[in-house]
Amino acid sequence: MTTDFDKAASGYDASFTHSVIGKRQRRHVYGFLSEVLEKHQPKTVLEVNCGTGEDAIWLANQNIRVTATDISEEMIRLAKGKSNAANPVFSQVDINELPKHFTGEKFDLIFSNFGGLNCLSEVRLELFFRNAAQLLSEKGQLILVIMPRNTIWEQCYFLAKADFKNIFRRKKANAIANVDGQKVITYYYDPKEAVTLARHYFDFRKLNPVGIFLPPSYLEPFFRNRPSLIGFLDKLEMKFHKLPFLAKHADHYFIFFQKR
Repeated sequence: MTTDFDKAASGYDASFTHSVIGKRQRRHVYGFLSEVLEKHQPKTVLEVNCGTGEDAIWLANQNIRVTATDISEEMIRLAKGKSNAANPVFSQVDINELPKHFTGEKFDLIFSNFGGLNCLSEVRLELFFRNAAQLLSEKGQLILVIMPRNTIWEQCYFLAKADFKNIFRRKKANAIANVDGQKVITYYYDPKEAVTLARHYFDFRKLNPVGIFLPPSYLEPFFRNRPSLIGFLDKLEMKFHKLPFLAKHADHYFIFFQKR
């Protein structure tokens, strides 16, 4: 796993962070996230699966003290190269060992963006919820962006290609996802499954689709030179992105929990 993401790190910003689709999807996440930050005003954030640090830097610019972690040494190296400030602090940490690494520390908010938690099996994901509850302050927030099983864009894409084997690939117990040329075992979770796994530690608060009209990032080559089309899809996204029932059909979904 570490080696896979180390290999993917060099191309990640080009293929997603700075891509036409990636920037638009991220902007929608920041819109939802800003609403939570404004209401709850967390002072400390722990980001898991931080990748190359784009979200950690954005959070730090909101005057929040940010600790950002990733299992990949190369992702962390690239993230550190983006920021010269003391905030955020980047550390290479295995998500399964968070309590051990942050013994005695508490955070007001834990955040994971764009499917980082989809690398966890069901058992590991439930363990993450338990660990997150231990690391959060009283009534702390947990915000996750997860990939669901029933993405309409993906099903239509494979249907159009007559690739019937992959139309419902996300429904497989341990599907394979392509991350910048690296094949990574991936587990997809619909919102109800995430709520069920978190139920002993968190109360569900909010759900929004991310990428219900905006396409998945692997369609970037098609949309890169079609600004009018992607702009039209983005307008549709803005119109419907507050409808929670669409979340299970989107490319990702934004889900907000509060610690009990």
